[in-house]
Formats: sequence, structure tokens, C-alpha cells
Amino acid sequence: MRAVTFQEPGRVAVEERPEPEPLAPDDAVVRVEASGICGSDLHIYHGRVQIEPGFTIGHEYVGTVVAAGDAVTGVREGDRVLGTFHTACGTCFFCRRGVYQKCDEARVFGHGATLGSLQGTQAELALVPRANMTLRRVPEGLSDAAALFAGDVMGTGYHAVVAAGLKPGDTCAVVGLGPVGLCAVMAARAAGASRVIAVDTVADRLETARALGAHAVHGVEEDPRAAVKSLTEVGGVDVAVDAVGHPGALDTAIRLARKAGTVSIVGVYAERAEVHMGVLWIKGLNVISGHANVMGHLDSVLAMLATGRLDVSPLVSREMTLEDAPDAYAAYDRREALKIVLRA
Repeated sequence: MRAVTFQEPGRVAVEERPEPEPLAPDDAVVRVEASGICGSDLHIYHGRVQIEPGFTIGHEYVGTVVAAGDAVTGVREGDRVLGTFHTACGTCFFCRRGVYQKCDEARVFGHGATLGSLQGTQAELALVPRANMTLRRVPEGLSDAAALFAGDVMGTGYHAVVAAGLKPGDTCAVVGLGPVGLCAVMAARAAGASRVIAVDTVADRLETARALGAHAVHGVEEDPRAAVKSLTEVGGVDVAVDAVGHPGALDTAIRLARKAGTVSIVGVYAERAEVHMGVLWIKGLNVISGHANVMGHLDSVLAMLATGRLDVSPLVSREMTLEDAPDAYAAYDRREALKIVLRA
């Protein structure tokens, strides 16, 4: 089968790989019909996340179950399914408390030995362990592109505001308007935020945020802190989201949050970052961070996508073939697209 593999920073390739087969009773194999390129894939592409050369990458996928072990009961062969970006056992200390992203046996697709040596999903076929936890049937009428978002990006944007405790009437700022940031804008609006302020430096992304109902602020040509002060009654937002994973974005989020507000960090960090603890401490901020609980939110997010309450169609920039993956990664790296869907 064909698969997209990491070669070295700045280079991926499409190579032939053996077809996977179920290894455990609760394994499934999915014929992947659509996969997505995600911002965290770029961290691998840039070399920020260490991975072995030749490893199959990707963690967003929609397809059809073509094989399933005897213990797989949630889906069956022939079902159209989507999967979350990681697996979970369902029985450990963390899974029993619904914190599936911190499962003791969690494995992340396409991230090499560091995160479980689970081959990625930018391939014609993918082995899916813990299929009862990892896979869901795609609701009737939901497009492949929309379903891809449920398993990672929209689940992360949704987690950014839900885990932060955003309530109807609250204000929210989102720093970074890649797909996760724009999904956080949508999720905040759907959760009843009275005002969403969206910060970035890319004109097209600011325009998309504006079309989604946010107040768009250019991070360099304008002063985000001044904008937030003028748009809120207490000089800051209830929830500030760092959707970038960069010290500058985190510092901005900390400064945009009101006193006793919440900073939600869903951008990926793989290294040390300096934080002005004086500002964080004196403002009495709450901080949440880490992988999003996409598995815990999956059914809610799917329902909202299926009914149109969340609409990710403005975020799908283009579709390309699996063979075009090297060009797709290069285009995504140049910020020429918000979401690229790869078709097998």
C-alpha cells in the first residue's frame, strides 16, 4: 500500500508499505478514503517532534472498516468510520475518569516511538487498535472533510473553550487562527460567548474569523491588548486561548485574559517556554493545557457537526491526492491553505 512517510525536516515521501492486519482482538483495519494534514504534522515536518525516518505520518482519517477482530463490537466491516488521533484502553485510572487523552496505554497515530510507535493514517490502509474506543460511525450525510475535523481539530477547538469553563455571555480571545484556532472561534460562538476576539497576522485567516462572527485583530498592525480593553468591560476576556504553541502567543493570551480569568493552552509545545510568572500570578489566572480530550468530546462534536451547529466547510481549502503529499505539505507550510484533505 502507499503511505506518506517522514524522511527528514522539510521532506516527506510516498512509499510502499506492507498492508496492516489486526493483531489484537479489539483491532480494526480501515481503508482510508480521506486524511488530513494537521498543524501538529507540521511540527514533525519541521523536526520539532522527533520521529524515525520512514515512519508513516498523519492522524486524521475517515474510511471504511475492512477487517475487525472478534472483540470489536462498536463497528463492523463495511461501516464508514472516523477515528480519534489517539487510542485509549478504557479501563485505566485516567480512562475511568474520562481523561482519555492521558490513558496509561494511549498511542498517537503517526508520531513514532515517542508516542507509541503507531503508524500514521496518511496511507491507503491503517491499523486502528482499541477500535471500540477509537472509532465511531460517521453520521449519515456528514462529509468526509467534516468528519475529519471531529477526530482532532474541532475536538481540540471545542476542548479549548469547554475545558476552560466558558459560559453563555462570557468573552473569549483566540490567539492564532489556524484550523484549531478557527474551530475554537466557532466553538466559543456555539457555546454562547457574547464576544469572540480573534488575533492573527494572516489577512485571509482574519477575514475567515470575521465571517465566523469574531472581531478580528491583526497581531502586529493593531494592538490586541488595546482592542480587548476597548471591547470588554473589565479590561480582559474571561477565556484566552493559545492556539499556536509559541511563547509569544502564550504571552499574548496571558495579557488578554482578565483578572482571575482562564488561559487555555491547546497549541503544541515540545520544548521549554518562558512565562512571565509575575503577570500570571498577580492576575490570579487559571491555566489549562495539554492534549485535548477529543475522545471525550467526540459524540458531542459529531452531533453538532451533523446538525450544522458547527460548520467547518469554510476551513477546507483544497483536496489533493495521496501522491501529492510532498506538494501538499509544502503548501501547508507556506500557509497557503487552512486544511488540506488527502484522497487515497
